[in-house]
Amino acid sequence: MGLSSFQGTGLVRAAIERAPGQTGSMRVPVLRLTCLVLLTVAGTALAACGVDPRSDASGDHTTSRAAPDGMTLRVEPVAEGLEHPWDVGFLPDGALLVTERPGRLTVVDDAGTHAVEADLSSVYARGEGGLMGLAVHPDFASSRLFTTCQTHQRDGKAVDVRLVTWRLSEDRRSATHVRDLVTGLPINDSGRHSGCRPTFGADGSLLVGTGDAADDPTVPQDRTSLGGKVLRVDPSTGRGLPDNPFANSRDADERRVYTYGHRNVQGVAVRPGTGVVYTTEHGPTGFDEVNRIRPGHNYGWDPSRGGSNTTDYDEDVPMTDLQRFPDAVPPLWTSGESATEAPSGAAFVSGSQWGRLNGALAVVALRGQKLLLFLLDDAGERVTEVVLPAEFDDRFGRLRGVRSAPDGALYVTTSDGENDAVLKVTPQRH
Repeated sequence: MGLSSFQGTGLVRAAIERAPGQTGSMRVPVLRLTCLVLLTVAGTALAACGVDPRSDASGDHTTSRAAPDGMTLRVEPVAEGLEHPWDVGFLPDGALLVTERPGRLTVVDDAGTHAVEADLSSVYARGEGGLMGLAVHPDFASSRLFTTCQTHQRDGKAVDVRLVTWRLSEDRRSATHVRDLVTGLPINDSGRHSGCRPTFGADGSLLVGTGDAADDPTVPQDRTSLGGKVLRVDPSTGRGLPDNPFANSRDADERRVYTYGHRNVQGVAVRPGTGVVYTTEHGPTGFDEVNRIRPGHNYGWDPSRGGSNTTDYDEDVPMTDLQRFPDAVPPLWTSGESATEAPSGAAFVSGSQWGRLNGALAVVALRGQKLLLFLLDDAGERVTEVVLPAEFDDRFGRLRGVRSAPDGALYVTTSDGENDAVLKVTPQRH
């Protein structure tokens, strides 16, 4: 394990203005990033305004504000030589637990990087699928439990995507299977749109963002299917919770559904102090989204075109079809028609050391290969600014996961497939 520091020259700040945008047959207001200002540690503007076509956002017009004066980010690789590390969990003693998509669990601690022995032979590691999201249970200190999202195979054939709960040994060198918590999430033989990110809610519920498997076009709008959803389940039983929106349904899967009409949710984050859930979602070509989750609501993705097409997965439909579903929830932010970021992990920045970035929603992008920090208004209903840290410009490749540690540091995983890393990100003032 090698440690080094990558310190950039400052933060890129994106000012936002309203511009017309088109989403299929749905016209929506779009905020375009029209001014990129590079700040030195002294806060001096070095670059003039210019359009960044990769970064469109939707919401109200806002007055641009300066990025934090005198702040840079320290980026340290704390683990290297990994292969598609998908997610990071924090153990009480400060160690990290990491999932690698080919079907490996890894612990990172003061002594280095260590493999965790576990029977992961059933993981269907193909395309976008494999060993994916990870959630360490809040009572880990006593239970040693964590839950993973993983694609599942039997005799080499894809079966489903499922949530599996494990128990980590005291020496952190092995993990034993405890239970298959939730099974039956749809899977594509190619691994497309596998999702799958579990995150604990403020109330102890387990929230899970899922993909629609890009196969059966009826899945996202079918509330009896677990694909293309945000689920909310009891982490002990996997059942839907009694205060879920469809808790009175006769169907056990519908009772698990928190929101529906999603395409491929890969980031789930809970805003501190509010319990409000935010997700990131891949669009078809462009139109990636950040969403504020409203229980029981439809988010408008429907490749079945209202059920008229039940065989052909049609991606030439609006990401959020407000014409077909007038009550669907519009995105809090969209990359727009001209940009594909492929947003993945999401986490809230937390800690006074972050200055005015405290409370920002951190999102990492695969195709966009960047870290985006979304500043929200007090109500969490509007993006007021997007900050693009220059330290991530063309440095670390594709980025898959981001989690906020108990001490406020951000941990980011790269996802290029060769010599991938877990990066520790902390603010530095000069």
